[in-house]
Amino acid sequence: MAKLCVVLLAACAALLALAAAPSTLAGDPDMLQDLCVADYISLQGPLRVNGYPCKPAENVTADDFFYGGLASAADVYGGGNPMGSVVTVADVERLPGLNTLGVSMSRVDYAPWGGTNPPHSHQHATEILFVAEGTLQVGFVTTSGRHITRAVPKGGLFVFPRGMMHYERSVGEAPAVAISAFDSQLPGTQRLGEAMFGAAPGVPTDVLARALQTDGGVVESIRAKFQPK
Repeated sequence: MAKLCVVLLAACAALLALAAAPSTLAGDPDMLQDLCVADYISLQGPLRVNGYPCKPAENVTADDFFYGGLASAADVYGGGNPMGSVVTVADVERLPGLNTLGVSMSRVDYAPWGGTNPPHSHQHATEILFVAEGTLQVGFVTTSGRHITRAVPKGGLFVFPRGMMHYERSVGEAPAVAISAFDSQLPGTQRLGEAMFGAAPGVPTDVLARALQTDGGVVESIRAKFQPK
């Protein structure tokens, strides 16, 4: 009987330890079904946690796993685009078959001589960028304030660590193209300028003036260039 009590106490201790462990130990980290194609129609249905509800398996088609949006070059000058770059995204919001798979891609087209994908960060993903055409000057800034930058020629790869503010700029006479891959189905993109000057409601002018060590008039002049979200 005493031996049984010891075994039961040990089992209880093990269960309590597991319950107190990080969530990665409390459940299966992998999908328990073959696929979970995003069901955009059921957004008012089941509770969503890190993804979309699954489309019924009998309604899944091959088109749920196909997206042709990265095949064509974007118009980097269209609509008075001041950046000279266009990002075309292939994430779970455009490719439902990515739901729960934890990957996505994007294509960026750059105008020659300075087309820029301005400073931004991806809160949910590390990015690996492949330069398919042209040459890019790329860089990111660490939390200690170090700027890590270099030129990346055609065929080169560069990695932007998760959450780091980074940018790309074309430096050649020909248009540039880059293809990026992310370890998230929805990397999340926060652009520095839009976050500071295009948020709604806006970040207070005096806060930005102090942060940028300038005056309110300059802040308001910059804010006027950004459309509130």
